Amino acid sequence: MKRLILLSLLLTITLSASAWGPKGHDTVAYIAEQHLSKSAKKKIMEVLGGHSLVYVANWMDDASHSDEYAYTKTWHYVNVDANEESYAASKKEAKGDVVTGINKCVEALKLGELTPEEERVHLMMLIHMVGDMHCPMHAGRKSDLGGNRTEVKFFGKQKKLHSVWDSEIVESAHKWGYTEWQYQVDRASKSEVKAIAQGTPNDWIEETVELARNVYENSPKNVNLSYDYVSLYAPVIEQQFLKGGIRLAKLLEEIY
Repeated sequence: MKRLILLSLLLTITLSASAWGPKGHDTVAYIAEQHLSKSAKKKIMEVLGGHSLVYVANWMDDASHSDEYAYTKTWHYVNVDANEESYAASKKEAKGDVVTGINKCVEALKLGELTPEEERVHLMMLIHMVGDMHCPMHAGRKSDLGGNRTEVKFFGKQKKLHSVWDSEIVESAHKWGYTEWQYQVDRASKSEVKAIAQGTPNDWIEETVELARNVYENSPKNVNLSYDYVSLYAPVIEQQFLKGGIRLAKLLEEIY
């Protein structure tokens, strides 16, 4: 009972320190919903107590700050320093990262031996982590804590590079709600959707690592990022939201 109360309370809280920020996670989740079969969507809603993917998309950011789920704090990101060639070749977090977290959740959900509460928790984590792994600064360098030690200016205001990529640049790119984001960017052809869905989380993270390298190159310390920067990266944000949603739907279809 205490666990159920805790989960209900956490669902009502939204913290600011999340990859993409709440709107980005909502967008990825909503795009995924549009790519689910009716049968998979029905089963998922049953697991989530009648709620949608969007409703629980930000739950894990809050839960990671509780004692019960503190073990997931490192499951939101990977670290690949400048001297490391790739995620595969990087030194991994001892307590796991976003890739190992996704793989663990997928494996447990496919096995089908979880209690209803455990299944709900694993599903909510999976929904969130797939969004996380498509945010460039969640595949950043350990030496600067994924952009948290890189100070820049965003339209003249002092910011951490990580926070710019959580929400600031998303809101600057388009003043849309998550349904508008989905409507505008979820326009891939069937062949394009199929191509995006190819591969595994271990493959997908390498794309994000490369994007992170590009972001670092274009975001030196103390630089003032403004209109040109938003124009450069708006298409990247759109692409990553779409990829995250399509790939989340793929994993959920495989499970349900």
